[in-house]
Amino acid sequence: VQLQASGRGLVQPGGSLRLSCAASGRPGGISVRAWYRQAPGKGREFVASITAGGSTQYGDSVKGRFSISRDIRLNTFYLQMNDLKPDDTAVYYCKAVKAGGLDYWGQGTQVTVSS
Repeated sequence: VQLQASGRGLVQPGGSLRLSCAASGRPGGISVRAWYRQAPGKGREFVASITAGGSTQYGDSVKGRFSISRDIRLNTFYLQMNDLKPDDTAVYYCKAVKAGGLDYWGQGTQVTVSS
């Protein structure tokens, strides 16, 4: 499975941005789709995930502001980010997990929140 993240941008505080992650290759059998982020000088942080059944989870710092969704037909999943804050500035990575615990990562896309 290859993952291609897109939607990078510079946004003012309070603004919105949507990231996309398109899966290609053999995207069948993905059990979990997720987003992580890594800010400068920090470790990689869990942002959100969605299971094949549609159950979602969010990191505490983004609850109520971010929303994860997926379009199975397009083999694409999304991260809608609202009310963005400077602390949301990071490189965002998408991840897919297949049965058996195989992880696949996208290349990362930069999100900068600044006035």
